[in-house]
Amino acid sequence: MAVVEFKVIKNFYSSEELYILQKYCYNRLDENKGYTFDNQSFSPCWYNDSLMMAFLDKKLPIVEKESNLKLFPTYTYWRYYVFGGSLAQHKDRPSSEVSVTACIKKYDNWPLVIEGQYFELEEGDGLLYAGCDQEHGRPDIYRGEGMAQHFLHYVNQNGPYKNHAYDKIVKNIVENYG
Repeated sequence: MAVVEFKVIKNFYSSEELYILQKYCYNRLDENKGYTFDNQSFSPCWYNDSLMMAFLDKKLPIVEKESNLKLFPTYTYWRYYVFGGSLAQHKDRPSSEVSVTACIKKYDNWPLVIEGQYFELEEGDGLLYAGCDQEHGRPDIYRGEGMAQHFLHYVNQNGPYKNHAYDKIVKNIVENYG
C-alpha cells in the first residue's frame, strides 16, 4: 500500500511564485546549458537546480500537511517536455517515496496518469503521489509546444526510506566516485 494517496493540490504555487518560476525556466532554456537530456522523457531536465532546491524546502510544510506525514526532502529537478517527448509508466527510486509533480508552464494538455487515473494540471497546480509505489507516466508522445514541470521528492521521516533523506545515495556516489 502506498504511503500517500494521490491528489491534486490546487495553487501549489502562488501567482507570484509561478511568475518567478516561469521567467526563470524561460531564462534557463534560453541559456541552452546546464541540462541533461533525459532518456526517460527525451526532454531536457535540470537536476538539483538551486532555485528548485529552494522550493523543495519552501514547499515542505504544504506537502507534509497534504500527506499527513513528517518528511525529509530528498531531491528535485525540473523538465521541459518538448515535441516528441514521452514518459512511460514507471515507478521511481526510494528517494521518491512522497512526490509532487507541479505544472509551471504549459501550452497544451497532456495528462499525467497515476494508477490508471488521468490528471490534467493547470499552471501552478501540483499532484501528490507515492512515486516509488504508484505507477505513473504520460500517454503516448507529447505533440505540444512545450511544458515545464517541477518534481519535488521527499521521504517519510518514520518510513522505510528515511535513510534517503537529502538523497544520500546520490551524495555518496558523488563523494566516492565523483
